[in-house]
Amino acid sequence: MAARARPNPTGRESPLGDEELIVTKTDPQGRIAYANDVFLRVSDLHLAEALGQPHSLIRHPDMPRSVFKLMWDTIGAGGEFFGYVVNLATNGDHYWVFAHVTPSRDAAGRVTGFHSSRRKPDPAQVARIEPIYRRLIEEERRHDDRRAGLQAGTRMFEAMLAERKVSYDAFAFSL
Repeated sequence: MAARARPNPTGRESPLGDEELIVTKTDPQGRIAYANDVFLRVSDLHLAEALGQPHSLIRHPDMPRSVFKLMWDTIGAGGEFFGYVVNLATNGDHYWVFAHVTPSRDAAGRVTGFHSSRRKPDPAQVARIEPIYRRLIEEERRHDDRRAGLQAGTRMFEAMLAERKVSYDAFAFSL
């Protein structure tokens, strides 16, 4: 199945039930190796479109790159990442999730990929994270060079956490 062009956001929320769980597994480079039916439905994808594609296939343009950098730094070092993510379905709708991403390991302890479970966050949590993400996105986009924007957004996010005197995990769970 041919890949679809990246859609423009519609502003509509894609339906994710309060009790539903999105599950995906990727290879070490973040290419989708498994996707459950909830992920496929909410993302408006067919399995053949998802498998082998980078997980960034569903990246929403209003999701700060600095948060993804933190995620990759964390899971790349063998840790678990918990965080709020807004994704973009292929029809342009969006959906918010609270994600838990963890490395998958073989019997020798080598990372073979990543496992992510996501659930629908409480609307109050989304309302608290949205203005923070907007500030990070504005900072990232203020720079013509994408790398400089990512670095600036990362510094801003680190400064926000330092100002609150909390680790990222404590911040994520405090929302």
